[in-house]
Amino acid sequence: MGGRLLAMSPADLLRPMTDDDVPRVLELNHRHVELLSPLDAERLSRLRSWASRADVILCDGEVAGFVLVFSPGSAYDSENYRWFSDRYGHAFDYLDRIVVDDAYRRRGLASAVYDVVEEAAADRGRLALEVNIDPPNEPSLAFHRARGFVEVHQLGASGHIVSLMERTGRSNGRESRQND
Repeated sequence: MGGRLLAMSPADLLRPMTDDDVPRVLELNHRHVELLSPLDAERLSRLRSWASRADVILCDGEVAGFVLVFSPGSAYDSENYRWFSDRYGHAFDYLDRIVVDDAYRRRGLASAVYDVVEEAAADRGRLALEVNIDPPNEPSLAFHRARGFVEVHQLGASGHIVSLMERTGRSNGRESRQND
C-alpha cells in the first residue's frame, strides 16, 4: 500500500458493485457494523436494487470499500432517508453508507468518493446523510463538518442518536448557481 492517493478519474475510483463483490462488501460492513447497521446478502441485494449508486471503491486494483447512495423516490425503508424525503421531496441525494478498509485509509479515498457523490447530488440541491452522535463517531463528525455539512435534525433514542446532516448547493466546494 502506497501513500496518498493521486488524482483519479471517477471511472478509476468507482465501479458498480457486482454479485462477485458481495462477500467483500459484507466483510467490510461487518468490520464496521458498530458504526453502520448489520447487513446480509439478502438485505444488500435489496439495497442495491433501491440505490441510485451501489459502487465499490477501487485502489491498487483491489476493492478497498463501497458506497451506497439513494435518490428521491426510492423504496428505501430507512427512517433517516424517509425524514429527508418528507422534507425535501426530490431536492436531495442520500448517502447511506461509505466504508473504506482500514488498510486503505489516509490515502484520500473517502474524500475522492465524496467529491464524486457531492458533484452528482449538486443538481438536486443537497447531499444528505447521518452520523452517529450517541455513541459519538467523532472522526466522521469532524470529516463531515470540514466538508461543510451541517446538522439539520437529530433522530433516535438514548444509545443510538444520529445527526442528520446536509451539504447544500455545492459542487466540489464551489457554490452552485442553481435555485431550489
